[in-house]
Amino acid sequence: MELPILYQDDYIVAVNKPHGLLVHRSRIANDVEISAIQILEKQLGRKVRPAHRLDRKTSGILLFSFDEKTDRELQKQFMERSVDKTYLALVRGFAPQNLTIDYPLKREDGKIQEAVTHLKSLAFIEVPVPFGKFHTSRYSLVQLHPETGRMHQLRKHMAHIFHPIIGDRPHGCNKQNRFFKENWQLISMLLHASQLTFQHPVSNQKLVLSAAISDEFNRILKTFGAEEPVVVSE
Repeated sequence: MELPILYQDDYIVAVNKPHGLLVHRSRIANDVEISAIQILEKQLGRKVRPAHRLDRKTSGILLFSFDEKTDRELQKQFMERSVDKTYLALVRGFAPQNLTIDYPLKREDGKIQEAVTHLKSLAFIEVPVPFGKFHTSRYSLVQLHPETGRMHQLRKHMAHIFHPIIGDRPHGCNKQNRFFKENWQLISMLLHASQLTFQHPVSNQKLVLSAAISDEFNRILKTFGAEEPVVVSE
């Protein structure tokens, strides 16, 4: 297995991580034998350092550095929130056209942290398949910009406003997840890190990296008569 490379130079490399792949092995997921780091290091024949994390269930852009100094510079940008991150998600129901979700989240140790996400609806989809008491099923394709970077922030924020991400467990809607599995054989989570904008840690050049959605995400959109949107930096 090799990871699709989106950008590479002497200092950094970015890949399009598939759904279900851990960034690195951990005690939490002891059933996993291989990680993105292991695959990429074997693929490139050199050590890599992850600049940030993506959930195992989230696909999309993952950025790495090749040396310690570059890694420190990238980490600093993420810490200072100067990296612009854009995600795409398919969610239950018709979401607001535009919304800022300012809702603090609790860490595992109980500490409360501020968390802000900016939402923009790109498409509203109505599928002629009954769900519960409704004659049709409604969904929204949304663009999400997390201002902060809390664990499972997007998943928790979408559940908070009652528009959970399709395929999300445990924050999503189990009935909808089962509905998608039975009707469209979907077992992935439809959340994708589609764009990353940041300053190159060595050249200081502004980089805008984009990653196409997964085949499964694309399949669902096409089934619903929608297309992958073109994401433009704001």
